[in-house]
Amino acid sequence: MEVITEKREDRQMLMVMHLSQLLNFISGFGGIIVPLILWQVKKEEIRDIDHHAKQIINFQISYYIYFAVAALLCIIFVGVLILPFLGLIALIFPILNGIKANNGEPINYPLTIQFLK
Repeated sequence: MEVITEKREDRQMLMVMHLSQLLNFISGFGGIIVPLILWQVKKEEIRDIDHHAKQIINFQISYYIYFAVAALLCIIFVGVLILPFLGLIALIFPILNGIKANNGEPINYPLTIQFLK
């Protein structure tokens, strides 16, 4: 269970970390690099950044795998149906979890493989 952060500035930084995943739509890998950098820079200052960062990294790695598989499945036209669904999830859940982090609520990313625990 996640510890709720008391300081408003800490919650805002967690929100920025979640929303930074949207950089994937611009740069491709910014959505994993920016949270990694923020995690390393702020890990001593923000109490529960470790939990949020691990969830974000797990989500990003999982969805890179899912996108790669869906791209391969485009050969048999199944991926054409899967790619928009994955794109919507990659757009919606960072925004929802950014809002939840800002409100101090627990976060959840669907279909995430737990690489980091």
